Amino acid sequence: MVENIQNLLFGFQSLFTFQNLMMTFIGGTLGIIVGAMPGIGAAAGVALLLPMTFKMDPTTAIIMLAGIYYGDMFGGAYSATLLNIPGDSSAVCTSLDGYPLAQKGKAGKALCTSNVSSFIGGTIGILFLTFCGPALAEIGLNFGPAESAALIFFAMTSIGWILGDNPLKGLIATGLGIMLATIGTDSATGQIRFAFGNYNLYSGLTFVPLIIGMFGFSQLIDMATAKKENNVSAVTKISLKESLLTKDELISILPVSIRSSLLGNFVGFLPGAGGTTAAFLAYILERNVGHRKEFLGTGEITGVAASEAANNAAAVGSFVPLLSLGIPGSSTSAVLLGGLLMWGLHPGPLLFESNPEFVWSLIASMYIGNIVCFIVGTLMIPALVSILKISGKTMIPIITVICIIGSYSCNNNSFDVLVMLISGFAAFYLEKFGFSTAPLLLAFVLAPTLELQLRLALGISQGNAMIFLTRPISCVIVILTVLMLFSPLIKNKVVRRMKKEK
Repeated sequence: MVENIQNLLFGFQSLFTFQNLMMTFIGGTLGIIVGAMPGIGAAAGVALLLPMTFKMDPTTAIIMLAGIYYGDMFGGAYSATLLNIPGDSSAVCTSLDGYPLAQKGKAGKALCTSNVSSFIGGTIGILFLTFCGPALAEIGLNFGPAESAALIFFAMTSIGWILGDNPLKGLIATGLGIMLATIGTDSATGQIRFAFGNYNLYSGLTFVPLIIGMFGFSQLIDMATAKKENNVSAVTKISLKESLLTKDELISILPVSIRSSLLGNFVGFLPGAGGTTAAFLAYILERNVGHRKEFLGTGEITGVAASEAANNAAAVGSFVPLLSLGIPGSSTSAVLLGGLLMWGLHPGPLLFESNPEFVWSLIASMYIGNIVCFIVGTLMIPALVSILKISGKTMIPIITVICIIGSYSCNNNSFDVLVMLISGFAAFYLEKFGFSTAPLLLAFVLAPTLELQLRLALGISQGNAMIFLTRPISCVIVILTVLMLFSPLIKNKVVRRMKKEK
């Protein structure tokens, strides 16, 4: 403990140079902008800026790129709240409560909640990285393919009935998401699945056009067909003071942010999990144990807090396996791993001993960068909320252009724009018939990872499914999954029996 504190102070000494502090500020600010722009995402943002760091000092370069990563988690909530278009997949759950809050004229409160909970999540994640990094990495190694597959399956069996108003329709939407995720080339056999001869589908459906269509474009269709102004277009100018949370609101989101941060940090240091899975699991947890769980999905700040605290903690947590073991915990950290190898640094247990200045300067920069992101994000709230004052007639063409550009920019392919349009109309009609699109998108994100981990687990056991019950961690998760599936039936029977006894 004492040694870690001394190393951290040494990291702050190395950090406090003009160049390093400037890159901390630039990285965090760029991350917020990248996160708020649908269609880019943290991985793409880091990958695009990686060539700019070739001639930089490795410490300065990684400080800027790391700032983009955790800054992206702040920014992803902004477009999710204001436009119902999550800037990153980890912000899907944020939009479930953030956008309804904006429609109620509480966009400022929603954005402030996301900033506060993101700051809490990032801080808790950094503290764990500082004092428990190598130890947590060893725990993460206990999660092999069987454990990871069981954990993702637990999430998928939960989202269907937790996020949907109707459990059956929620499960159907989850099934549709799994079906869409199977389109493209099978990663194990190389066979083309369900492409119907269209070479654009050989690599599968791209997530960004799908999410822009289902969240953003479907909302435009709803606005256009309803023939009414945007519900929040009449919002008056909101000052920063009015957006700040009250004492009671802070108290209500504090326990939510802490438990979601702990869960998100745990998921973050599991290799391959990432902030998206962390946000989903935290939202599911809040839906089960939260003191206002019945209001989630209708515009509740605790829902925003759960999602944002978890994905920020997971973003920082992904640096644990990256630095301690050389194993990327997410797609963005995989890009960062490439950068580390390019600079001649080899992540692993010896990195803390061979390059202490590099490691501890990076960790120290996260403390400062987290504060920078919080301040910049909070100061931006009044300007961001002013977007809601634009009338629906003006907003529709503007958002349409954003949807088209965001979809096209993924692969510079017009086919992605077509995917966005089709998914938008599909989501519009699904919502009309009472099917929530959130379970569909969550399943679409999780299904490929589930398939990969499941194949690896069965490969290790030579096709014996008992591997999920013979390994302690996966066995516990499987039992929890079964309880989750049957808990609604058990709850209904208990309620009926209590009524009969009365």
